[in-house]
Amino acid sequence: MTEHRWAPGQTVVERFVRPDGSIGQHHPLRVLSDDGETLLGWLPLGTPIVGSRLADGRSLREAPLEQRFREPRVRVPDIWHGTSTLRLIPDRAWSSVWWFFEADGRFRDWYVNLEVPRGRTETGPDRIDGILDLVVTPGAGWQWKDEDEAEAAVEAGRLTAAELDKLRAEGERMGALAERGAYPFDGTHTDFRPDPGWPAPALPAGLC
Repeated sequence: MTEHRWAPGQTVVERFVRPDGSIGQHHPLRVLSDDGETLLGWLPLGTPIVGSRLADGRSLREAPLEQRFREPRVRVPDIWHGTSTLRLIPDRAWSSVWWFFEADGRFRDWYVNLEVPRGRTETGPDRIDGILDLVVTPGAGWQWKDEDEAEAAVEAGRLTAAELDKLRAEGERMGALAERGAYPFDGTHTDFRPDPGWPAPALPAGLC
């Protein structure tokens, strides 16, 4: 068990590490539970984060696929938008599961973010984003997301072929759980509502 363990109510920062060891995005999470091996945290809509853009100012999606993983990136101040997320982050797993909630609090779907685990620091978990993901829709099964990006990332040297194989295997494992309606896709936390008295999780000063 790790020596870094966080209490409910604390803020930790999930960092997304690049393959060269540099740090990309920073996402602050309010801790709901942590047993020293699996963290459950909350990132509400509108929370300031540190995001990534290409060094020339374009967003990642603005770049053609053949450039997206070859151009240098820089960190930029950003806001978490679209949905609020509840995140289950097991230290050793090659994925984390995100519950997506609409602005009105309604649960939308699950997002399986495939990742390479990089352990914990004093301030939070470190992960390498695996590019390839799954979307699990209640009552409608699951599907891969960003398969073309994952292949482009391998071609660019952003991921190795072996890593992508392991990420795919993890995706198949999680997809099988979703097909059975097994945890974490069994309805657990879909009725989650944050304490209205909680302040939004905040980033440490001076990151960007």
